[in-house]
Amino acid sequence: MERIRVHLDLIALRKLSFTGELHSEGKHDWRLDARLGATVVQPCVVSLDPVTTRLDEDVSRLFVADMPQTPESDEIEMPEDESVEPLRDTIDLEAVMIEALTLALPDYPRRNEAELEQRTFTPPGAEPIKDEETKPFAGLAGLKQKLERDE
Repeated sequence: MERIRVHLDLIALRKLSFTGELHSEGKHDWRLDARLGATVVQPCVVSLDPVTTRLDEDVSRLFVADMPQTPESDEIEMPEDESVEPLRDTIDLEAVMIEALTLALPDYPRRNEAELEQRTFTPPGAEPIKDEETKPFAGLAGLKQKLERDE
């Protein structure tokens, strides 16, 4: 678990379970139906304080012996069924578990009470820029008002 924690850059990986069944599907293919459970701790994107998240995910993979060939080009379309993978000599269940855990992690973990502080940085003697002044149509609104007064 420590190796996985370091690999995923987590503060902590408290619990991890991956249970399920791997069974044959037809003559040459294999299906994995599993359940991933984990308790992870990540840094909050706002305050960097620890954020604990409980993950419970269903994991399904179909390992097919005769995977359709993808044409070699600069652009490749994603298959409709993302759970289909080519069958290799061995099925690495640990790799499947780590991939499922990686995909289940929150992209932007945030504590409920975390808020960004408002700060203003300006050179001495300069006026701070207000949000209204940075909006793209703020200047157009002022121009419109001026044209209406001139008419």
